Amino acid sequence: MRTALVITGLAWLLAGCSSVAFVQQSWEGQREVMALSVPIQTLLDDPATDPALKARLAQAQAARRFASTALALPDNASYTRYTALPRPFVLWNLFVAPELSLEPVQHCYLFTGCLAYKGYFSREAADAAAQRWRAQGMEVFIGDIPAYSTLGWYDDPLLSSMLHWDDDYVAMTLFHELAHQRFYVRDDTAFNESFATFVGREGLRQWRSSQGLAPPDPALARQSAEFTELIMAARERLQILYASDLSDEAKRRGKKDQFERLRSEYDRWRSERWQGSERFDGWFAEELNNASLLPFGLYDRWVPAFAMLFRENREDWPAFYRAVERIGQLPASDRQRALLELQARAAAVDAMSR
Repeated sequence: MRTALVITGLAWLLAGCSSVAFVQQSWEGQREVMALSVPIQTLLDDPATDPALKARLAQAQAARRFASTALALPDNASYTRYTALPRPFVLWNLFVAPELSLEPVQHCYLFTGCLAYKGYFSREAADAAAQRWRAQGMEVFIGDIPAYSTLGWYDDPLLSSMLHWDDDYVAMTLFHELAHQRFYVRDDTAFNESFATFVGREGLRQWRSSQGLAPPDPALARQSAEFTELIMAARERLQILYASDLSDEAKRRGKKDQFERLRSEYDRWRSERWQGSERFDGWFAEELNNASLLPFGLYDRWVPAFAMLFRENREDWPAFYRAVERIGQLPASDRQRALLELQARAAAVDAMSR
């Protein structure tokens, strides 16, 4: 789940509708991240630097160079510095949804537009905000965030929270976050995150190939895709339920049944398809509610569409980005129509290849 939650976290960017306290914590959090950053080259040159950290930083710098030279991502000072955080994650993102809806509560900011989440630089602050939303009858989900992008407003550093996982994860995260710097659409989280997710995944595939390595484990990739498929199917059933003419009480009963079905299907898929893998048990150990389903609708929704667009542009990165920009600059309804058409072509190609 955490890899599905590699997201922008731009809450600190002068929130137009937010409280003074929120803006203050955002500014202080960003200032701390930058103040603690050290040039990576300084750490690589320092004999006192832990050898294991040196190896990981060197690999990250190689991936950073690849991002600019091979993937046509921004060539700037982002990810050339390193911040050792005094906490396990840099941000905690809060998602909020009504009891009988999968429409996220939007949080609007001066420069980034509206986002489907709100980022806090301390878990305590996120928990306090979540409690306030619960008191209003809303459902909440808090995601651990290892990285975010400031869209080029600052030179984003490599973070210690990004090193919780392997080098492939670090490379994919760099590509994802730099994609946000490459292009970003106001008020369209699903577009932005699906675009960055595709760039991260395809960038990782090419990065591994450049090193003479096999593509990422297809079994793990298939398992992740099937997990997302499982969640998205549950989302679709809930969407239909919430849009129905049933009474609220009947919708609540149906909602309970759907979440029980989701847990049951997960147990069966884990046993029958994934050889008992516990990879996603942590996500299911948390409360399941509308808010916990929100990230899946945001970060995966248009990935097949962007994959198709990349293919139709002959896998040429600059041409692909130009095509992305053309779609991104369309009015929202036209943009969605273009993505739906790409998604349909991707499904047709996938069906033919089976």
